[in-house]
Amino acid sequence: MVEKALVLSMVEIFVYGPLCDAGLRDVVIGRAVKTHAAQIRGKVLVRGSLGIGVDVYRDPAGQIDGLCLSDLTMPEAARLDHYLACFGAVEQQVTGVIAGKETSVLAYFPPDTDAPADPWNFPDWQHQFGAIATEVAADIMRHHGVTAPSAVHRRLAQMSVLGAARVRALDTPPTTRRRDAQPQDVRLDAQRQPYAFFFSVEEYDLAFRRFDAALSQPVTRAAFLSGDAVTVLPYDPIRDRVLVIEQFRAGPYARGDAQPWQLEAIAGRIDPGESAEQAARREAEEEAGLTLGALISVANYYPSPGICAEFLYSYVAITDLPDDAAGVFGLDAEAEDIRGHLLSFDQLMAMVASGEVGNAPLVMTAFWLDKHRARLRAS
Repeated sequence: MVEKALVLSMVEIFVYGPLCDAGLRDVVIGRAVKTHAAQIRGKVLVRGSLGIGVDVYRDPAGQIDGLCLSDLTMPEAARLDHYLACFGAVEQQVTGVIAGKETSVLAYFPPDTDAPADPWNFPDWQHQFGAIATEVAADIMRHHGVTAPSAVHRRLAQMSVLGAARVRALDTPPTTRRRDAQPQDVRLDAQRQPYAFFFSVEEYDLAFRRFDAALSQPVTRAAFLSGDAVTVLPYDPIRDRVLVIEQFRAGPYARGDAQPWQLEAIAGRIDPGESAEQAARREAEEEAGLTLGALISVANYYPSPGICAEFLYSYVAITDLPDDAAGVFGLDAEAEDIRGHLLSFDQLMAMVASGEVGNAPLVMTAFWLDKHRARLRAS
C-alpha cells in the first residue's frame, strides 16, 4: 500500500462522480485538498445501483467532467485508494485535459458493464444521495487499515441502508421533557464491529452525561444495527378486514420458539434515497401483491432501544381487499416465502388477545386501528 501511495502522490489523480462532492471528499481524504477542473474523454457516467457510487461506460464520444488532485500526501493517497477499492475500482493511467492541455492522469474505474442505467446527474445525486454517501464514506474509512476492501465491498448495500438511517436520525422529535442532548454529553473512546454481514453489531467504549451533570464512568455498550424499516397493515374499511402476512422468522427460531412462523404486518427495510412511504408501497407489492391507497401514520419508534438501533415507521393503509386478495408472494432472490391472510377486524383482535399475533408492530397497529376504526369506516 505504501508503494502504491507513493506512485499516487507523484501524479495528478482524477476523481469524478461522488468524489466531486467536497464534503464526501474531505471525509475520504481526511482534509480539504486543492482541486482543479479536469476532463477525460472516451467514457460516460451512469448512476450505480446503490446510489452511493457510479458505474462507468466506455463511449468514444463521451466525456467525464471531474477534478484533479495534485497535493495528496502518501497516507492521504492510501485513504483514497482504500475508498475506491471498496467499490471494486482499479487504477488506470488515462489522458486527461487540464486547463485545455492534455496530460497523463491516474483515475479509478469499476469494471465496464453493458447493463442499462440512468445517466449521471450531479445535482440530482447530491439532493437524493449526497448526505447518505457521505455517511457511508465515513463508515468505509473506519475500515481503512482494518478490513480488506473486498470484504467492505460485499457489505456496501447494507452500509448504504445504515447510512440512510443515520441521515434520517438527524430529524429528531421535540425534547420537551427528556434531556436535550448536546455533542459533549457523550464521549466516545473506542468503537468496534465484532460482527458484520447482513446485519452488524457495534460495540462502543463511552461515557455519558449523568443527571447530576457529571460524566459517567467509562462503560461498554453494544447495539444491533439493521437500518430503518417500515410496517404497513392494509385495512379495508368497507369490508372491515385486514391483510396480514405469515413467514418463517429467525428471531423466534433462535429463541427456541416451537412456532417460528409469525403473523405480521407487511414490513421491510427502507432503501437509500427512498422515503418511508415509498418503501411501504414497494413492500406491499413485493410481499402481498397489493397496491395501497392512502397511508396513515401510526407511530415512528425504536422497538427495543436498549439493544437495537432499528427505527420503525408504522402505517395503516386504506386498501381494497376482496376475497381473492391473499396469496403467496416474496422475492426469490431473498428466499422469501410469504403467505397472506385476510382477517376480519374481530379475528385480528382475537388473535392479539390469544397471543397468536405476538410481534410489537402488529400488536401496536391493531390497538391503533381499534381506536380509530370507527372514524375510518365513517369517512
